[in-house]
Amino acid sequence: MEECVDGEYQNFKAKGGAYTRENFFGKYPELKEMVANMSDEDIWHLNRGGHDARKVFNAYQAAIKHTGQPTVILAKTVKGFGLGRTGGEAQNITHQQKKLDDAALREFRDRFNIPVSDADIANLPYFRPAENSEESRYLQGQRKALGGYLPQRAATRAAAQTPALEAFRPLLEGTGDREISTTMAFVRLLGVLLKDPAIGSHVVPIVPDEARTFGMEGLFRQIGIYSSMGQLYTPQDADQLLYYREDKKGQILEEGINEAGAMCSWIAAGTAYANHGVNMVPFYIYYSMFGFQRIGDFIWAAGDMQARGFLLGATAGRTTLAGEGLQHQDGHSQLVATTIPNCVAYDPAYAYELAVIVWDGLRRMYAERESIFYYITCMNENYVQPALPPGAETGILKGMYLLSIGGRGKVRANLLGSGTILREVIRAAEVLEQDFGVPADVFSVTSFSELRREALDAERWNLLHSDQPPRVPYVQEVLGEQQGPFVAATDYMRIVADQIRQWVPGAFHVLGTDGYGRSDSRAALRGFFEVDHRYVVLAALKSRRTKANSTAPR
Repeated sequence: MEECVDGEYQNFKAKGGAYTRENFFGKYPELKEMVANMSDEDIWHLNRGGHDARKVFNAYQAAIKHTGQPTVILAKTVKGFGLGRTGGEAQNITHQQKKLDDAALREFRDRFNIPVSDADIANLPYFRPAENSEESRYLQGQRKALGGYLPQRAATRAAAQTPALEAFRPLLEGTGDREISTTMAFVRLLGVLLKDPAIGSHVVPIVPDEARTFGMEGLFRQIGIYSSMGQLYTPQDADQLLYYREDKKGQILEEGINEAGAMCSWIAAGTAYANHGVNMVPFYIYYSMFGFQRIGDFIWAAGDMQARGFLLGATAGRTTLAGEGLQHQDGHSQLVATTIPNCVAYDPAYAYELAVIVWDGLRRMYAERESIFYYITCMNENYVQPALPPGAETGILKGMYLLSIGGRGKVRANLLGSGTILREVIRAAEVLEQDFGVPADVFSVTSFSELRREALDAERWNLLHSDQPPRVPYVQEVLGEQQGPFVAATDYMRIVADQIRQWVPGAFHVLGTDGYGRSDSRAALRGFFEVDHRYVVLAALKSRRTKANSTAPR
C-alpha cells in the first residue's frame, strides 16, 4: 500500500474490482492469493479505513487515550464515496456532479439500506427514523449533550472588567518635548494593561520576531517569554539588565520567525472565551507586511471563528521604513483589512489616539462581548506626542475629528491626514497660511474604513426607512459646513482615502503611495510618492484654483 501513489488509489475504485485484482493484488503473488476466493464485486466493495465507522471510532478512541504526545489520524478515503459507479464515485467528474439520476439514487439507497421504495425514489423523500429507534435516541441524546439542536456560541464566561480611559493617562497627557513612535507608545500601553488587576494576567503579548526592534525588551524581565521547558541556555546578554529571559511562567509568546504560527497562537487566545470560557486578550505585533499579505487566509479564518483581540501592524505605511526594499513597503494593509467584515481597522497618528482606540476595543470586545477584532497600524517614526484634545474621543472612534482650525480668511482649504502622514498635512497647513495666505483646517482621520462603514450603514437605513427622517453620514456631518476644497494624504494607496469620496461635500483630491518605490531616506521616499507637505500644498492650491475657474462667469 505504501508503494501506491494517490492517483493509483483513485483508479482502484474507479475502474472496478477486476482492475484492482490485476494492478494492486496482482503485483505480488502472495497478495493475489489473498483475494483468490473473492469476486470482482467483493474486491470493489473493500472499504477504505476512512469510511469504516469502527476503524474511525477506534482511531479517535486511541487518540483520546494517548497522553504526552500529539496524535495524528491519517484516514484513507474515496472521492465521492457513496455515489456509486453510475454516480461518479472515485471519478474526477464527481466535482461537477450536481444531481443523481434515478438509477444512481437506487444504487445509493441499496448500498446504505435506506427504506425508500422505487415509486418514491424520484421524489427524493427524507427518511426519518422512528422516534423510539436506536438512531433517534442516539441523535437526540447527542444534541442534548451538546446543548441544543442548532450550533451556537454560548457565553460561558461573564463579561470582563475593562480599565477606564483614565488608566492610560501617561499616553493621554503627551510626551512634552520627548519624541517617541506610536510603536513605543503601544509598548507603554501594553505595560499598563499587564499591571491591570482585572485583565493583566489574561493579556497575551505575541511577537514572531523583532521584539527588540519594537522596544519590547523591557517586558522580558517584567513578565518573561513563555517556554514549556524554561531557560535551557545562558543568553548572550545575560549580564545586561534587560536580558532575553525565558520562563515556564512567562507571558510573552515569542514564536521565532513564524508569522503563521504566531497568528495561530493569536487565534487560540482570541477564541478562548468560547472554547475554554476564559477572556484572553491577545496583542500580536508584527511588521505590517507580514500580516494581511503573508497570512491573510489565517486572518480571514480568525474573523470566521469570531476571534477577539488586537493585531498591530508595526512599521506600517509605504514610506516609514526606507532602505529595506519592497518587503516592508506596506501601502495596502489598511485596504485589505476592509475585506474582513468584523475587522475594525485604524491608522492612528498619535499615542492618545492609540490609547482611546485600544480602550474602546477592550470595552466592545470584552465588556460588551462584540464578535469583532482590531487591526491597528503603528509606525517607527519618532516625533512629539501631543496631549488628547478635550472631547476628541468620539471623533477618534468614529474615524475623524477636527484637529486644528486655520486662521481667518474667505479662501480656505481642508486637509485630511492619517497615521504618520498627518504630520506632513499639518506642515502643509502652516505653509499654505504663511506663504500663500490660505488658511487650512486640519482633520485627523483615524479610520477611512470606519467612516465608510458608518456612511454605508446610514445610506442603507435611509433606503429601507423612507418614512423616517434620513440619517446623515458622519463624514457629511463633520465636513458639511467646511469651505474650500478637500485634500487627503495617507501613507497608503489612494483608494484607502478614496473610500469616503462620495460623502465629501466638495472637490476632493487624494494623495497616496501607489506603486513601488525605493529611496535612501524617508523624506526622499515621500517625495517620490508625492505625499509630503509640498504636494499637499500643491494639491490644495490646484484644487482651489480649479474650483474658482469652474465657478467663474463664462
